[in-house]
Amino acid sequence: MPRIALEHDQPFSLDLTLGCGQAFRWDKGNDGWWSGVADGQAIRCRLKAGTLSYEGADEAYIRHYFSLDTNLNEILKAIDRDPFIHEAIERAAGLRLVRQPPWECLCSYICATNTNIPAVRRRVTLLSEQFGEKIAGRGISGYAFPGPEKIACHDNVECLSTCKLGYRAPYVFTSSRDAAAEAGWAERIHNLPYEEARKEMTKFAGIGPKAADCVLLFAFQKYEAFPVDVWIRRIMREHYLPELSEEKAMTTREYDTIRRFARKHFGEYCGYAQEYLYAGREG
Repeated sequence: MPRIALEHDQPFSLDLTLGCGQAFRWDKGNDGWWSGVADGQAIRCRLKAGTLSYEGADEAYIRHYFSLDTNLNEILKAIDRDPFIHEAIERAAGLRLVRQPPWECLCSYICATNTNIPAVRRRVTLLSEQFGEKIAGRGISGYAFPGPEKIACHDNVECLSTCKLGYRAPYVFTSSRDAAAEAGWAERIHNLPYEEARKEMTKFAGIGPKAADCVLLFAFQKYEAFPVDVWIRRIMREHYLPELSEEKAMTTREYDTIRRFARKHFGEYCGYAQEYLYAGREG
């Protein structure tokens, strides 16, 4: 079985990376192996004693997907600006951002609006089973996430009726058609500066400010993105921005206040700070 001996000065936690909620198609077995589907590949991997064992993909892909070519220590040094984030970094040591396929990430975060992670996982699985191709690897099988054209080719949104998307179904259907109509949309957005890319992302149906920042962070490596959910809002209010309102509904203005503060305070890798604050939260 292929193995990668990790560099001693480059931390990596497979459990935190795959278990922190950034991706929705991974499961950990009782034997310590993680199984998942990424880019149409059925992959198994396990980290033990500084060695990452894997199967189902080649080494170049594994290194790319898990950002093993990224100097994590330099990033963490850059965002380590205060005692609170320092503690979060220590609690979540080795968490890396995975590089997700853009369309799957976009569609997943449409499915993620106003819901919980188990529900998102269920919706993504149903979409894959209905529209994706069956794939198999050693000890694992599943379905590739369908390209937008696989959904867009249907006559109407009723094709999604069995995927339990609720009000999100028209958003997935419309975004599928828009993505299928422009083959180079992902490359175009990738090449834009963050703020321009963010505006382009929100043109997709069902993609609001938070979803746009998630997709830009996880699929486009726009590390300036700082997604703000209820947890991050609470953390920022309690530890950084006490003047924020305690009202339940977050306004667009408040969202922008938080993300712009984060960019100034944590720097160009504030998206990594967001993940460490989320993963290192208590309670």
